[in-house]
Amino acid sequence: MSYQPPTALPRDLLDDATMQHALSTHDFGTVFRLARERARISYSRIAAECDIKPDRVGTLARGQSRISSFGKIVQIADALRVPGQMVGLAPRPWEAEVAPAPQESAGPDLHRRTVLQVATATGLAAALPALHHSAPPARITNSYVDLLRERTARLRRLDDILGGGDTYRVYLAEVQRTKAVLHRGSFAGEHARLRLTALLAEQAQQAGWAAFDGGRGKEAASLYEESRAYAQEAGDADLYGNSLAFLAYGALADDRRTAVAIARDSCATITDRTPASVRALLYERLAWACAVDGQPDGTEAALSSAREALETAPDGEPQPDWSAWVDHTELGIMTGRC
Repeated sequence: MSYQPPTALPRDLLDDATMQHALSTHDFGTVFRLARERARISYSRIAAECDIKPDRVGTLARGQSRISSFGKIVQIADALRVPGQMVGLAPRPWEAEVAPAPQESAGPDLHRRTVLQVATATGLAAALPALHHSAPPARITNSYVDLLRERTARLRRLDDILGGGDTYRVYLAEVQRTKAVLHRGSFAGEHARLRLTALLAEQAQQAGWAAFDGGRGKEAASLYEESRAYAQEAGDADLYGNSLAFLAYGALADDRRTAVAIARDSCATITDRTPASVRALLYERLAWACAVDGQPDGTEAALSSAREALETAPDGEPQPDWSAWVDHTELGIMTGRC
């Protein structure tokens, strides 16, 4: 019989819906927490078998960090004896010697797993889109800004497939290039300049999230601050509020009360014109900050406001691409986390 590490997860836990969702989304903090609560596998043993510092295992379990390194995902899967298909990998060598893995159900997570299987065979670089940039036009027009915005939306989809450890440099390069165009370009009008400034704020938020996801806390905070400044310059209240929400998320590890205050400031930017998905996003991040700080009433009130935002959304209301992923399913996941 093949060797079974002391951190091997029992079959009934692998069959658990919450565990399966955590594995498919690479939420290893939840995986570690469930392993301790349900299988009595200590964090210290997980740390030793997965070659992770013990304090980082605790940080992950509190939802304050993420695992995004491809190599580390493989190492965790082997240490916990998680079948490859459950975390987007090809079957692991040891799987041939154990019982068949639970069948996965089709769903929104299948895309991430399928693409990661391709990446396993061909390398992560092959899964990235072409990053070629043509030279900007002599005068920056609204049409050109639209093209850059579409490119940003396409690149954002990488976050559905890869972690911040793989995407950070891609997103940061987009920020740096847009910044160069903004500061050196000649604009066809003030409106085009402001729209490009808002796009830069959006790109800085995406790069900041990738930095945070990849364990680069200082870089993330710097990018969020940059995003806030550009959003303010562009007069984009939605992006400004979201930059505050990101800052609050990052501050939770060091100062929970300050994080809650920043999250409340982000919600204070909401007006009658704020799209439903943006309102829900800001309120659910406030809910998480309150939950981490041990404020159950604030948590429930924020979740209720997020729920109301989605339930009362006008039919056909346009949603920004950067918040369109927030729906009832996402809110249900956040409710469970809180």
